[in-house]
Amino acid sequence: MVRVERPSAEIVLVTIDRPERRNAVDIATLDGLSAAFGEVALPGTRVVVLTGAPPAFCAGADLGGAESEVFQKSLAGALRTIAGCPVPVVAAIDGPALGAGSQLLSVCDLRVATERSTFGIPAARLGLAVDQWTVDRLVREFGWGIARAMLVGAEVFDTHRMVSAGAVHRVGDLDAALAWAETLAAQAPLTVVAHKAALDAVADPAGSAVDVESLRLAAWASADASEGRQAFLEKRPPRFTAS
Repeated sequence: MVRVERPSAEIVLVTIDRPERRNAVDIATLDGLSAAFGEVALPGTRVVVLTGAPPAFCAGADLGGAESEVFQKSLAGALRTIAGCPVPVVAAIDGPALGAGSQLLSVCDLRVATERSTFGIPAARLGLAVDQWTVDRLVREFGWGIARAMLVGAEVFDTHRMVSAGAVHRVGDLDAALAWAETLAAQAPLTVVAHKAALDAVADPAGSAVDVESLRLAAWASADASEGRQAFLEKRPPRFTAS
């Protein structure tokens, strides 16, 4: 199952909650993720944190249906829905993030992981193959070297190696991820959304359906832009309203 909570008015916490299966995702869980992220929208939500209930982030796919076309469709739908989330998605990783777990991480914007976390896609050991869209995403987010080692060599990485490669941005637990989310939520939301869309457009120019230039111009013309400049001059924290 998928649990959705609001630690604060501007942050949504989405938890994969199948601890008895080490949060391996089945069709119902993937559809739950799609539903949860499909409801995220400005101005109420400014950041989403994605995590897994202890003892894992996500140990992979629930192999009872991993070869079915329905499962593959649900997985692809969840990945694309999370990737298309209009606000930043922060992954809070603790424990294994393997197979579908690492695929889910690849569609998050920022990643925080504990020292005991592990990452990898052991599809080559199972006779399965990852689709091209996901491979492209893994290369962009994790880098060529890690993507090749994961996909061709079925290699498992620890947090230190992922941080060194820039694939994990910070070392920390869920509290650290939520604290970072609070910092992100305090930033100018129209600017954050415009920058996220621009980065996605660089990664996939043909696939971007968002008018990045309109978002950029909206940020510059916003009341938040005036508030940011005024707060800077007055040497006080800005109060952004997404307007």
